[in-house]
Amino acid sequence: MTDTPLAARNVAMQHVPASSRLGERLLARGAIRSADLERALELQAQMGGRLGSLLVRIGALSEEQLLEALAEQLALPLLGREVTLPLDPAEWGVPGSDTDWNEWMLDQQVLVWTDGERACWASRDPLSPSLQEALDYALPQYALQPVLAAGQALERALDALGQRQRDAGGGDDVRHLRELAEEAPVVELVNNLLAQAVEQRASDIHLEPGEHEFVVRFRIDGVLYARLALPRERYNAVASRLKLISGMDIAERRLPQDGRLTVRAASQAMDVRASALPGVHGESIVLRLLPKERKDLGLERLGMAPDHLALLQGWSREAHGIVLVTGPTGSGKSTTLYATLAASNDGLKKIITVEDPVEFQLPGITQVQTHADIGLTFAGVLRSILRQDPDVVMVGEIRDRETAEIAIQAALTGHLVLSTVHTNDALGAFTRLIDMGVEPFLVATPMKGVQAQRLVRRLCPHCARPAQPLPAIATEAQTWAARVLGDAPAQWREAVGCPQCQGTGYRGRVGIYELVPVDEAMQQAVVAGATHLQLRAMARERGCRFLREDGLLKAWQGVTSVDEVLRVTAV
Repeated sequence: MTDTPLAARNVAMQHVPASSRLGERLLARGAIRSADLERALELQAQMGGRLGSLLVRIGALSEEQLLEALAEQLALPLLGREVTLPLDPAEWGVPGSDTDWNEWMLDQQVLVWTDGERACWASRDPLSPSLQEALDYALPQYALQPVLAAGQALERALDALGQRQRDAGGGDDVRHLRELAEEAPVVELVNNLLAQAVEQRASDIHLEPGEHEFVVRFRIDGVLYARLALPRERYNAVASRLKLISGMDIAERRLPQDGRLTVRAASQAMDVRASALPGVHGESIVLRLLPKERKDLGLERLGMAPDHLALLQGWSREAHGIVLVTGPTGSGKSTTLYATLAASNDGLKKIITVEDPVEFQLPGITQVQTHADIGLTFAGVLRSILRQDPDVVMVGEIRDRETAEIAIQAALTGHLVLSTVHTNDALGAFTRLIDMGVEPFLVATPMKGVQAQRLVRRLCPHCARPAQPLPAIATEAQTWAARVLGDAPAQWREAVGCPQCQGTGYRGRVGIYELVPVDEAMQQAVVAGATHLQLRAMARERGCRFLREDGLLKAWQGVTSVDEVLRVTAV
């Protein structure tokens, strides 16, 4: 082996007790827990491998955190920060060498390029003795510089390098798909996607295959952002990995499938709901990320104005009747119901829920998961629940006439029933239930209140700046601000964008609400067949404000922007 300073350092690095030192560094940084380290060390003893990779694999650590720690421990540069890879793949390898560098790099999954008198190289294992020796033998004229690289960056570069050598066709059989799904690069890619999504507060991960590439998008604060694009040829392996770990049929590509899994990513335990939908260019896969633990399930944390909060708190204390929360998918209905249940759970009541799926686990509450494939439907579970002597029943969603009628009967026989329906506004709940075939008098009699909601993005506190809305908007908001907030001054702001919010101008979300208490006069109007417009006029007479108006109230307070309110509440 050539006796260059860097080569000598590479040899010395083989003798660094990396596992212990890395584990100590990560513990000192607070990046991992001692339990995570113990588990990774046990896996290392059983399976071998690098400690850092095992920590990433079990979800205790993100790849970015690992690279930062390794760069500090080993004094190695990071690709894209201290060292730059040439953009043109033709510049990779070593100019003038007889070695077929392209073939060798693809075979060894390593990148090599020259930088002056140095030969830089990046691989999944920068401490690999065999790679160090092979490069030192092949390049005696160069000083060797190992470089730390993120797995996704390495994959993209190797894909670009091997583009011309790839077969255009798919045709993978099941056995081959399983083999691809278990390959280390695929496992790491999937784990890194989950870790990145958690770190960026994403609620969903979308994997969308196209003709020549597939795109990974994260839904953050209700809006989709593209995060990664890879060649289409790699999609089958990634999709197979996701289907395998979520319990789907890896061979079935013609029918929609659902699955679920539990993972730890970025030191958080997450339930993941997976959905695969066949498309022209392959299966579109969407992952819904649900934290196992929610510590913010309180009515006070929903972002309601004082009058709305008092109204919902009153509904949660009702002895019987129905409270419905309405809105489209992803509007925060489940969170509101869980918060209402938490407010009702005083230890003196029997609370049972029936859900599909159980999104958050609540202490002191019996939660039932439906399984339609074995006949365990909402209606079937509800019949059994009523024999359990409950005080409060939560139904995840009223989807059909049978479920609606059983829920209504439960409310009429002394139970408080909380549930959701999909409608555009609060009063649309009456129309929706009647359209299901429920008699109007059964819909109206037990109803205590109906609520509609949406989620708007919060302005980033680091970059939002003062703004001035249109006069008509300001006048509309001022009317409600005087009623609800008194003399509180207007604090109109608008989005700008900064590194803290990834350039979006927003960080986090807050609800806007429409709450309508149902009194006897409104019940009679529903039974008499009142139209939606007539019911809306009655709600207005009672001082109810609707979604747009509640949103403008939050814009008045500087919580969100007028543009965001108009985007969400546009008809």
